[in-house]
Amino acid sequence: MEHTTPRGNDHASPDQFATWLKRQLEQRGYDLRPRGGGQSRFAADSGIGAGTVSRMLRGEGATETRVLKMLADALQLPLAEVLVAAGVLSASELCNVRNPARPDPLTPEEAADELGITDPQSRRLFVSMTETLRQQRAENGEGRIAEN
Repeated sequence: MEHTTPRGNDHASPDQFATWLKRQLEQRGYDLRPRGGGQSRFAADSGIGAGTVSRMLRGEGATETRVLKMLADALQLPLAEVLVAAGVLSASELCNVRNPARPDPLTPEEAADELGITDPQSRRLFVSMTETLRQQRAENGEGRIAEN
């Protein structure tokens, strides 16, 4: 079975979602022809209301996240794939969520703040120790841990 979502970085349109959903249902054996019974059968199988299934298939927009979760479960697809197909997330937004940009490393002073080290002497010791360890790491080559 093909598991594809609409291409591109933009959000999928309701019509694109309807096309995607029709393809998913047909691949799973639901007959979506008039009087084919597939739409009603899928509604019953998935627990999603028949009216909601009908609206999604007509391209009248995706529905609430709870329903999209039910859809993902019924199709046995990751929720993320359904959210992209429904236009809730773009493919690039999903990528950013899965692989967030790494912020600049904390300075020793910022790390002390984050750790709640407020005593001036403890702060100086922490900052000094951190800078010494950082220098040893640089001397041993990036990515290598200092050996004792």
